[in-house]
Amino acid sequence: MLINAVPQWQGAIGSRARKLVEGCRALSELAGHVLGKPVHHVRQDFSGSDVVTGIANRAVLTGTNRQLQLSAIEAPEGPVLTIGGDCGVELIPVGVARFRYGATLGVAWFDAHADLNTAESSPSGAFHGMVLRSLLGEGDNEFAASPAIEPGRVALFGTRAFDPAEEKAIASGLAVRTEDVAAALATAGADRVYLHVDLDVLDPGEFAGVNCPEPGGLTIAELAAAIDGLSGMDVVGAGITECVGSDVSALEPVLAAVGRVLMEG
Repeated sequence: MLINAVPQWQGAIGSRARKLVEGCRALSELAGHVLGKPVHHVRQDFSGSDVVTGIANRAVLTGTNRQLQLSAIEAPEGPVLTIGGDCGVELIPVGVARFRYGATLGVAWFDAHADLNTAESSPSGAFHGMVLRSLLGEGDNEFAASPAIEPGRVALFGTRAFDPAEEKAIASGLAVRTEDVAAALATAGADRVYLHVDLDVLDPGEFAGVNCPEPGGLTIAELAAAIDGLSGMDVVGAGITECVGSDVSALEPVLAAVGRVLMEG
């Protein structure tokens, strides 16, 4: 397993965004310890601002940060675990997995937010709320994946905050909300899966160190059980994102579950 720490913050904006750098570093250190694997720290350009014109921090997101992340996973040995940073870091590893494994790749999106906006529909201009729509090949041309994840082969779990455009995207069949991720992806014809875990899928009462907390989330035990539910599938990669806290001891069971499903996949 290759562990890449990608401390990108520019896909998010707001008061906690820059804390994603510290959160990534703390979380990746714990991941290396829990999983017993070395961590590759992907160098990043930390410049940027909270000023939004279209997609915030476009130049950094499409330039240096993208190239450095692509280089880091050019020739991985086995599954890749990406530690963010904001959810925008998933554009590269999921896109590479789609290229390598083909159209039957499915995506398990464990996230409080659907991340299905486009630049036109986003209320904030922050790319982390557009990344899944981009992976489905839609939205801004500089971010839209090609080849794209096939419509219907994205399973949303723990998602509870939606913008109107995201509701429309789900109604059109781009993604499905489900309580049984493995069954939903199998029904959609997925034979491999990439697992995305935005830590805001957890309830803030369980873990408050996230960039965009949403009430009504999962317990750590519920998240670990859901991840274990993917153990019968071929999990080819995973990402953990949006941590802003440095006290990550409560995340040890989550990291263990993610690592276990990767090594079994």
